[in-house]
Amino acid sequence: MLSRSTMRSLGMGPSLALGLLLLSGCSRPPRPTPERPLPKPEPAPKAKPLARLGFTLQAGAFAKAENAARFSEALQAQGLEATYYASGDGLYRVRFGDFSTREKARDRGAALKAAGVIEAYWVVAPDGSAPTAPGPSRFRPTDERGLRGSLVETAKGYMGVPYLFGGTTDRGFDCSGLTGAVYRLNGLRLPRNSQAQFEAGTPVDLDRARPGDLLFFDTKAAGRVSHVGLYLGKGTFIHAPSPGRSIRKDELADPYFRKTLLGARTYL
Repeated sequence: MLSRSTMRSLGMGPSLALGLLLLSGCSRPPRPTPERPLPKPEPAPKAKPLARLGFTLQAGAFAKAENAARFSEALQAQGLEATYYASGDGLYRVRFGDFSTREKARDRGAALKAAGVIEAYWVVAPDGSAPTAPGPSRFRPTDERGLRGSLVETAKGYMGVPYLFGGTTDRGFDCSGLTGAVYRLNGLRLPRNSQAQFEAGTPVDLDRARPGDLLFFDTKAAGRVSHVGLYLGKGTFIHAPSPGRSIRKDELADPYFRKTLLGARTYL
């Protein structure tokens, strides 16, 4: 700071000196503002575990899906929940039942064979494998990522199957019948109807939904779930749309689905 004698020697009055002092203060660089750490993203919700299937039975090898569907219906008449699928070798096979042990599955298979309901059968382990069955098995996921991929591939295998309201076999699916069959073939048991599937899942934001999660819709504008599809990722999903139409893939960007979407649920 300038002394009084120095200011008099320079011919500076008090006002000019004060101005220079203020000017020099404005030229100082601003103090750096400490950076605030970015908030940590919230962890993804932990899904409630679904009940897993035990041992199941596999039977049949059909060149036509219609024949596999009729076989599924015959098994359902025996009180067995049956689902057919494309096994990847050009044939359709059927899986059915839910048994706590391999022995119980084998006993039921032997009884059905003796009664002439089936000709041959293989016991399928809970991991989805049937080592002695002909043809490759696609349903052998070893971790969550593999399971999600298997759910998607299983769902894609039903593209083109016709919708049938209340359908309980793959001869025709209603929307929740499709998602239930896809999960069942991967060793997981979903409730039968779409509202129960909605309640059994863990809510997940749409931007965090992953392939294999389920999407629920209020297509009747009734304030409750009336439709469900399986999320494929990248804004697409597979579903059984309505009677008279086949299972297909659609986009969430479609104004109709964007308007009626209630939310996503995860089970893994």
